[in-house]
Amino acid sequence: MTTEINRELLHAYLDDSLPESDTAKIEQALRASETLRQQLKVAMQERDRGEHTVGAIWRRERLSCPTREQLGSHLLETLDPNLSQYIAFHLETVACPFCKANFADLKAQQEEAAVHTKTRRSKIFKSSAGLLSGKPRA
Repeated sequence: MTTEINRELLHAYLDDSLPESDTAKIEQALRASETLRQQLKVAMQERDRGEHTVGAIWRRERLSCPTREQLGSHLLETLDPNLSQYIAFHLETVACPFCKANFADLKAQQEEAAVHTKTRRSKIFKSSAGLLSGKPRA
């Protein structure tokens, strides 16, 4: 991060919506600068008052974030290509930490389900192998 730490970056820091490297740099700068700590305090007070700008509401409500259902459909590759491209952009380029966490959770659930499905199929096959031999039972 080569830019000056401004009000918007401090709000993004408070939203936990910055990449880890930028967050670490801001924390390091906060330790070293009383002025910056005062600016952070002002930013936190603005939040406590309930900042009502369009940008603040947009960030707070995460209006550009896809729903969990849309993230799941993206994972299953069942979305309209334009929406799928937007979600890929949101996850990879914007790197929204909330959506990345949701997506990782959905992916883990999908992988876990695949393991359980394989185990269940194997168990069913083993239990019905005698029935599938074609020999009539007496």
